[in-house]
Amino acid sequence: MLRFRIAFRIVIVLLTLVLFACSAGRKTKRGEQSPVIKKGINSVNEKMVTIPFGGNDGQILYDLQKGSYLVTWRNDTIIYDAYAAYAGKDSLFSTGNFIRHYSSVVPADRPGVNSLHTIEWEANGLRFQQVFNTSRFKPFFFTQLKVSGKGVASAYISPLTSRKVTAPGIQVVPYALAVPFDNDMWVRYDVQSLRAANFTSSEVTAVFDKMTGTGCILGSLEHTLWKTGIQVSAENGIKVYGGFVDSVTTHDKIPHGKVSVNDTLCASPQIFVGMYTNWRIGMEEYAVENKLMEPSAIEPRKKATPMGWNSWGMMQTKLTLEKAKQVVDYFHDSLKGFRNENNTLYIDLDSYWDNLVKGGLNGDVSQLKEFAVYCKSKGMIPGIYWAPFADWGKYDRPFENSNHRYGDAWIKQKGKPVDLDGALALDPTHPGTQARMALHINKFKELGFEMIKIDFLGHAALESDRFYDPKVTTGMQAYKVGMEYLSKLIDNKMLTYAAISPTMATGRYVNMRRIACDAFSAIDNTEYTMNSTGYGWWQQKLYDYIDADHVVFNKERPGVNRARLASALVTGTLITGDDFSVAGEWGEAAKTLLQNKDLLQVIKQGRPFWPQEVADGKKAPEVFVKLSMEGDRYYMAVFNYDQQAKTYPAETLFGTKAEHAKLFIFTELFSGKQLDLQTQSSIVVPGSDVMLFKVTMLK
Repeated sequence: MLRFRIAFRIVIVLLTLVLFACSAGRKTKRGEQSPVIKKGINSVNEKMVTIPFGGNDGQILYDLQKGSYLVTWRNDTIIYDAYAAYAGKDSLFSTGNFIRHYSSVVPADRPGVNSLHTIEWEANGLRFQQVFNTSRFKPFFFTQLKVSGKGVASAYISPLTSRKVTAPGIQVVPYALAVPFDNDMWVRYDVQSLRAANFTSSEVTAVFDKMTGTGCILGSLEHTLWKTGIQVSAENGIKVYGGFVDSVTTHDKIPHGKVSVNDTLCASPQIFVGMYTNWRIGMEEYAVENKLMEPSAIEPRKKATPMGWNSWGMMQTKLTLEKAKQVVDYFHDSLKGFRNENNTLYIDLDSYWDNLVKGGLNGDVSQLKEFAVYCKSKGMIPGIYWAPFADWGKYDRPFENSNHRYGDAWIKQKGKPVDLDGALALDPTHPGTQARMALHINKFKELGFEMIKIDFLGHAALESDRFYDPKVTTGMQAYKVGMEYLSKLIDNKMLTYAAISPTMATGRYVNMRRIACDAFSAIDNTEYTMNSTGYGWWQQKLYDYIDADHVVFNKERPGVNRARLASALVTGTLITGDDFSVAGEWGEAAKTLLQNKDLLQVIKQGRPFWPQEVADGKKAPEVFVKLSMEGDRYYMAVFNYDQQAKTYPAETLFGTKAEHAKLFIFTELFSGKQLDLQTQSSIVVPGSDVMLFKVTMLK
């Protein structure tokens, strides 16, 4: 038995599936303070300040004369010649321009870190402070730049600009990951070699070695003031800064709003800098630290993994009360085996639910009420859809439930209303916008809806020439106002599901988030979704659940349907989208695929898979893995997005030599067949298909 356990553990390590492992020293309790901390100011004559972190594996070496610093990890230099920069009224200031730097160290007041080190200097009547929060045991530190004085409001500040950043123990040329600001317009994650990289990642990037998996994670920990960019350039190095906007990534056509407290203090976002033997662990730990820095504004969802149906998949504009009830009947009568652990489903009416309403929400809403009652009578949970910050009417008129007018609440850039995704953006701080929100949310709750899919939230994060609330100067400040008000209205009475939304800033306000944009039945839609899951799986640490969007079978081939379903299982939840109010081959596919108990077991815990390997550019990974919470099995999904069949060496996939394969059971879940890897040296995945394996250890 012992040798079985040892062999199984070897397999898990080879698959990089140690989800609960961390770097050395993770046993320290949060908030534990270093027993000996020196206080005071170092002499200006001192040349170098050494700031340790991560059990002395890491060091920040700050040159007080040059005003720059290095970051090393286990004797390798990871970050070279870094400095801080700030855009004042008339010029750009950087630490390298001044030679009188002082340093101090005091106990930190933040849970999870031990020491707060400050490097400070003065220039042109301004006081600059570069802060480093470090821990004795954790493989990361936080850094921030603070500028104080008169008139310091700024739209650009960088606590870390470096000529070069690499990965720990690098064996080959490192790669860097471009992360989108949101999941709008079918945007993709992008993996680029640092030899040719040229992009600005939103909020976070990973610099990693494809061969060994080691990585350096750089990312923002605060998202209520700044939009943070990580500019990665083969020629110019890496720049982490608050004030990132552009017309494509953030959809802004004006500069970032200026940030300050009473125009006497401008502080950058706090930046996470972490070193990891496995960059995947680093991304998850980065997400966890974000959750600690900006705690949730809502209660966590502790119920069963969400499963159900959404009308936008195929029904779309044809939504009626009769068709919605027929879908409920289909699940109740013909798909009894498709239920979550609470023996229920969410049945969600997407856009065009107003087909069931006459005269707006203040008019005849009896059909909406009838649907909610009918849904519950069949043991299911009614859901609805809304976009609180998008004006689809696009003409000036009075707000519902208010004396204010839409035209006064439109966000404007360069004097013109912002039209994004076909809707005008509404100012989240405007009382008309908020009155409209109150009308809708209160009515939905009154009608009995217990789930809401909220869409186009990025409209609320846009920069604006000015906001109704004069204290709000940036898009992220406005987003915080709007989302906190929305969360207060929902009051934890509904499962809150974000569709189009900012990636990092939304985690505080919703239970569940769509990982990508609309995806339907085709294999390229599945590949697009898996690009987002493959490089954004770590967001499950920000949200209770992440979701692959509606799973549509339609009239596709069986292999394509298997791949589409697997994309949801790998992401962690399952929302279907076919029009089950009418008979068709999609209904028969659902009866086969959606009632397979072994497949549904995969999402019981609502957790996503990891990418086992990394693709180049904007392609999706092909191989994903997940260890079960019980630790007695793991799952592996192997996607083939191409039209032609692909062959994968079994030993490469499973990390198991033929002579050791007899210790395990390899079951392909869609077919139910067991593999004999003692005689079978390769796995062939048909074109436009997937294989999903459960690997268990023989007892």
